[in-house]
Order: sequence, then structure tokens, then C-alpha cells
Amino acid sequence: MSRPPGFDNERYLREQTACILERARAADKLFLEFGGKLLFDFHAARVLPGYDPNVKMRLLHQLKDQAEVVLCIHAGDIERRKMRADFGIAYDTDAMKLIDDLHDRDIAVTAVVITRYDRQPAADQFRRKLERRGLRVFTHETIRGYPADVDRIVSDAGYGATPPIPTTRPLVVVTGPGPGSGKLATCLAMLYHEHRAGRTAAYAKFETFPVWNLPLKHPVNVAYEAATADLRDVNLIDPFHLDAYGAAAVNYNRDIDAFPVVRSILRRIGADLSCRSPTDMGVNRISAGLLDDGIVREAARQEVLRRYFRYACEYALGLADLDAVHRVEKLMQELGIRPDDRRVVLPARQAALDGAARQKGHLGIYCGAALELRDGSLVTGKNSPLMHAASSVVLNAVKQLAGIPDRIHLLPPAVTRSIGTLKRDILGRRHESMSLDETLVALCISATANPSAQAAMEGLKELAGTELHSTHIPAAGDEAGLKRLGIHVTSDPLFPSRDLVDA
Repeated sequence: MSRPPGFDNERYLREQTACILERARAADKLFLEFGGKLLFDFHAARVLPGYDPNVKMRLLHQLKDQAEVVLCIHAGDIERRKMRADFGIAYDTDAMKLIDDLHDRDIAVTAVVITRYDRQPAADQFRRKLERRGLRVFTHETIRGYPADVDRIVSDAGYGATPPIPTTRPLVVVTGPGPGSGKLATCLAMLYHEHRAGRTAAYAKFETFPVWNLPLKHPVNVAYEAATADLRDVNLIDPFHLDAYGAAAVNYNRDIDAFPVVRSILRRIGADLSCRSPTDMGVNRISAGLLDDGIVREAARQEVLRRYFRYACEYALGLADLDAVHRVEKLMQELGIRPDDRRVVLPARQAALDGAARQKGHLGIYCGAALELRDGSLVTGKNSPLMHAASSVVLNAVKQLAGIPDRIHLLPPAVTRSIGTLKRDILGRRHESMSLDETLVALCISATANPSAQAAMEGLKELAGTELHSTHIPAAGDEAGLKRLGIHVTSDPLFPSRDLVDA
């Protein structure tokens, strides 16, 4: 039984495309800043059930004859090897993957811009790698006094010092692998060069969240605040929109704070100033696709809970500060939800308790996991000397999907013993228990001779989009396997052992 959708992609595509084309017709060229994820926007898919995480790419494909793409990446992100959390890959790798995906869909990539460039060695290496593959790469150095010194910014020493990026189509989409990529500054620099050459050009912003025409405290908008708690983003009523039109519209603090400066820069460039608020600059029509507000509200509440667990674990790992956790806790209080309102939390914790009680052991060494299948049924698993809790729950889930009785073993003892020997005697690992990655390999081997294992393997496809909670932070081999299966994972901020390194 599949869950009813809360979002209509086709209706959204029609209205969003029409809005962009209408804005593009108002000038010779429109520079459209694309915020958020262009591909694999899983946050949107989680808060808007039914949303295609690649619908923005479908939109671009529809406009491919009129559009070209300029991709921005912050030099500091390349140097620091900043990671995209949902895939576990660095921003520079994600940028190259995005270029490949655009090329595969016959969408023109005009250039890559390395922003805030200061001759960082990693940025230079990235530039050479792209140039030797035939891509045009431009570097934009930081403009002294940016963004406050408008006189300098809009001058030969500011935008005038950036190299002009040749574009040929009426719609130029400016995107990047994540926030802080320098998209806005790149748009304004290109706008400056267009107007200096005597051509009319305009700027607009395509940002999915927050949704400007939903209430400020709608769970979808609250979920956006939770997703950006580490950036300290706050949703606000756009005061410029309220003053200009007497109507409430939702925007976020960084766009509102930047608007007076952006408006001053646009005025100095000589660009169109018909937009009277940061909300006016947007072309977001996401609300056109909403089908069922109740479904969407509940999905957004669940996303806030996922973010809470994520930040709590990142704090335990030293990757986030406690402020992000407290911010999301405050949002949970506003929505009237608690951590155990995530349906898989209490069954996972109970599985750990059951494991400890059965073995008369200390709870700290027993991990539990619970997985909610698409039909709403719950499956649990716990760790053992043979396998991790994540491995156990995934095997139990595919057995249930395939109708395989619990007494039937999917992994032959010879295979598990061989893996244990490899880990202990050859690789020198202290623990033989199999991670999910290792368990999936063992299942694949077993499937060559075991029809039940083959049937269970087919069930792995049904796990994408399901929900899982673990009582302990997943080990590297578990995390990688869960991501590949497309499972939405949360965990309590506890470590599975006292070891400082996963061994």
C-alpha cells in the first residue's frame, strides 16, 4: 500500500515554467539564480510527499533551447573539502557530477565560476582539471568592501574587474552545489557587464524554501528553518513586501537583510527596479503543486524530527555546535512534537533493551534498529556477534517483503565464517560483526545458490524512501549501505562502542 501523494509535479511544472518565461520576456536576458539543490532535492521530497527530487532538472530540460547554465563554486569550499551530507561527497565532486548530469540531458553548461578565489592550490587544481576536459573556467576574486561599498562594487575596480562570461541565450541559470557558492554576486557581475555593453538584462531568484505564500509558521516553512539551523537562517515576514503591498509574504533573514544593498547595486547598474521586495525577486510557484495540506504538514513535522536527530549526532561527532540542536528543539516546541513522535524511535530503543535483557548484558553494547516499510508495518533488528543492528533490520525487512519465514537463514554459515576470518585474521579487525555493506555483499553471494536470498535481494528495491531509526550512530559501513538503499535514517547520539575509530 503506497501513501497518498501530497504534491502534483505536473501542475507545478506548468505554473513554474510559465512564471519563469513571463519574467524572461521582460528583458533581453534574464539571470536566474537557482537556490537549493538542482538535482536530488531530497529535503523537498521528504516535506512534500510525491515531489520528484529531480523536477527542477525536468524544468530545465523543458527550457533547454532557451537556457544555459553557469555553475558557481566557492574556492574555500574546494580547499576545505566541504561535503554534501546526503551523498557524502565533496562539493567539487558534486559540481562535476552536476555538470555530467546536465550534459546527459543536453543542457548547455557555459562556464564554471570559482568565486572568492585567492589562488588556493586546491581551487587551481580543480580549475586545471575542468579546463583540460574542455570546460571554460573563470575566477572571481573577493571585491574589497563587498557588499556594503556600492561605489566600489559597481565600478571598474569591482564588477568591472571580473572577467565577462560570454552567454548567448535569453535565460542564464546560475547555480551551485550548495549555499554560499557566490551565485548572487556572479549574477550581479554578469548583469553589470550586460548593461555596460548596452544590453538590457534582469535578475530573478528561484528558491523553493521558504514558501512565500504559506503561513510563516506552516510546518513546511518551519522544516526549512530546521534544515538551515546550522546557518542560523530565520524565516520572517518580508517587511518590504508588507510595506509595498500591504500583504504578508514569507522570506528569510539573509535575503531580507541583503535586499537594500542588492537594490542599490541594481539601481547603480541601471537594471530594472520594478521588484519592490525580495519576495518580488523570486519566481517560486511551489505552492501550485500542493494537493493535501494535511499530508504535507505531517511530512514536514517528521522532517523537523529528522533534523533534530541529525544535529544531535553531528554535535556528538564534533561537527556542529549545540546552538543548532537548541534551535531545532525550539522549533519542535512550536510544532508541539517530541523526538518519540518519529514512529520508529521507540521500537528501535525497545529492540536494544530486548537484546540486552536476553543476553543479560549492559545496554551500552546493544544496538537496536527499527524500519517502517511503505505499507506502515514495522520491522526491528538488533546487533549480535554476527552482524550490526542495521544489517539485522534490513535482512528482516526484505524477508518480510518476500514472505520468507523468520526461521530461514539467508546467509550460509560458510560465507559469514569466511568474512569473519578475513576481518579477524587477515585484516586485523577487532570486531567480526558485519556492517550493512558487508552483509549486502554476503547476501549477493548467497543469492547465487539460494532462491530465498535471491527473492530477498529483489526486496531491497522496496526500501528506498522508508524510515529507519537506530539507537546508535551508524558505523561507516552501515551509513554507506543505508544511503545506497535510499533509506531515511536517524539515530540517537550514542556511539556503538568505546572505540574512537571504527575497527
